[in-house]
Amino acid sequence: MYNIFAQTLTGEVAMSTTIISRKKGSVTLQIQVEFSNSMLKSEEAILKALNEAGNIATGEALKQFDTDGSEIEVEGRKWTSKGHEPKFYQTPYGEKSVERHVYQSSKGGHTYCPLEAAARIVVTSTPRFAKMVSNKYATMPSTRVSQDLSDNHDRNVARSYLQNLSEAVGQMAQTVESRWSYALPKLSTTVETISIGVDGANILLSQEGYREMMVGTIAFYDKEGERLHTIYQASRPEYGKATFWQRMLQEIQEVKKRYPKANYVGIADGAKDNWSFLEPHTSTQILDFYHTTGYLEAVAPAAHPSNPESRQTWLDEQCHKLKHVEQSAVQILTEIKTFRSKKVNKEVNEKLENAITYFENHVHQMDYAQAIRNHLPIGSGVTEAACKTIVKQRLCQSGMRWKEIGASIVLGLRTLVLTKERFSQFWNKINRYGLPQDG
Repeated sequence: MYNIFAQTLTGEVAMSTTIISRKKGSVTLQIQVEFSNSMLKSEEAILKALNEAGNIATGEALKQFDTDGSEIEVEGRKWTSKGHEPKFYQTPYGEKSVERHVYQSSKGGHTYCPLEAAARIVVTSTPRFAKMVSNKYATMPSTRVSQDLSDNHDRNVARSYLQNLSEAVGQMAQTVESRWSYALPKLSTTVETISIGVDGANILLSQEGYREMMVGTIAFYDKEGERLHTIYQASRPEYGKATFWQRMLQEIQEVKKRYPKANYVGIADGAKDNWSFLEPHTSTQILDFYHTTGYLEAVAPAAHPSNPESRQTWLDEQCHKLKHVEQSAVQILTEIKTFRSKKVNKEVNEKLENAITYFENHVHQMDYAQAIRNHLPIGSGVTEAACKTIVKQRLCQSGMRWKEIGASIVLGLRTLVLTKERFSQFWNKINRYGLPQDG
């Protein structure tokens, strides 16, 4: 019998967990909890009792993955048990000490624990606890993960351990990134359009200052233009962005296998390297509408240099025309070129020339009226929102500075967690194939 106690308003309340029976593949427990006159304290006592029961059951479950101590063969070599050795494992319910066989080859050197390999132990954590912690770490810093576990799960775990465990999971995810693919969720209706978007977001690195990292989205739409699902991808700051482009390409190739007949739309701002990547993989390209209107806003002072009140009217008319009249971008470009003859200051003139160049380079990507008629997205809001959700909310909190590897791990975890069903699929693959090894 295992006895634990919880402090209540009326003193200590005894709780006990007893193993009633053990059979192959199962254990029967009996739990007794004495309630307090406070519901909150009673609930806390119940949580402690359930954690104790879970801890005992986990210890019993771990034992089934151990060997009987017989000689085994691993990596083409024979290994012999050194006998039972105790070790503490972190579980969702508490820390549990388990005696298990540890093996070593006749040549000595490193040891091998069959229980840990078979039970999918990560660092010294059970897979369920590793999944729980890494999910939380994807969302919040290790200090808050530690506090959350203490407040909500009655688990007091060192912050450094939580960080090391999450980093181990993140490195596992990176190791299998090019080898594992993830199934798309079952969607409620037919996919007509798939938009591919890319954008950048800056984070503060410890040694290099602010650097741009890339975020990508692949969004699925029905025939009415309603978004059904989004795949998220992100990569740490990298000169040349080769890793990010390769990750996006792999995602696109998998999606096209599933939806070869969908209309693929590239959508981004005017950055040249964005379109160098998007154009070969999409049949339609759309320049983000809101970046375009930003250039028109900058041109408004040149449209009416001496009449500020007319500038907003002109801007509203051009934005409406751009959005609702097909091929209107060509007309707007022709009009703003005539503003060169007007007398404006140097700053306004520079903005005018920038807008003319922008329209000349992208006018073929500005048929927003036709896109709307075909129920296609005209804004990169999904990707820009992803920059905020994936990057800014987690990596740009007050006082945060990152090493590249740390940022990469958090990004990998966040894209797994935020892309529907991927995090569960990742752990299902771990459960099926074992812990991934580098190489």
